[in-house]
Amino acid sequence: MEKKGRRAVEAYHNQEFLNSRDARALRILSEYLEPHSRFQHYQVDDTIVFMGSARLVSREDAQAQVEAARRGEGDADRADVNLEMSRYYEASRELARRFTEWSKELVDEDRRFVVCTGGGPGIMAAANRGASEAKGLNVGLTISIPNEEFDNPHVTRELGFHFHYFFMRKFWFAYLAKAVIVFPGGFGTLDELFEILTLRQTHKIRKHLPVVLFGTEYWDQVVNFDALIRYGTIDADDVNLFHRTDSVDDAFEFVKQRLTEYSMAERGAIL
Repeated sequence: MEKKGRRAVEAYHNQEFLNSRDARALRILSEYLEPHSRFQHYQVDDTIVFMGSARLVSREDAQAQVEAARRGEGDADRADVNLEMSRYYEASRELARRFTEWSKELVDEDRRFVVCTGGGPGIMAAANRGASEAKGLNVGLTISIPNEEFDNPHVTRELGFHFHYFFMRKFWFAYLAKAVIVFPGGFGTLDELFEILTLRQTHKIRKHLPVVLFGTEYWDQVVNFDALIRYGTIDADDVNLFHRTDSVDDAFEFVKQRLTEYSMAERGAIL
């Protein structure tokens, strides 16, 4: 009896190969092509990127922590700090809401300034939440890390992305960004902030990209820009790459003015 031959599997269906070291280039390329396809489909060309700590909580949650600590449940000092820092969560939420409402009123529908975050909790969830409350599209660029609760529920379902490679995730932050607002954060936020500043300083980003550092007390303590100037490791003019503020009104007007003046006319200035 003649044996039937075993049918070979096409390379693009071969999971063992696709997950192998040799196919790494394909996996990297897929994290460019698949998001690109979805962004085109939903006409997302311009984003306002919100960066900041995944650990900050809303004022409501922070107040609940304080009340619990007073009953002897939890760390009172940590609860007080969380309540103080919750102002940044609320500022992120309010700014995202304002930008979304403003962008929805623009006449040119192709020039939507869509709120984009890292898709996680904290400052990211606050911004996605504010955009969602304004009934606008918003983007979440999550990363595969060992934390099951990283994704937040406020991201527009069709615009939620999940990356393996940090550098591809950061590419999509920078490529579509027309403004970046950076709230207090830790290692990840600092990494993202300094990559954006480096790209601007070296003119690898040629488009006009306003960067806002929100929370002057925090940033003045965490990054001593004056020391960098004093030691000659950056130029004095490099601090003009960003705008520092504690005001939601100021941040909104600063970014809106620059988006109106530059980004609406800069179709060809790309990364």
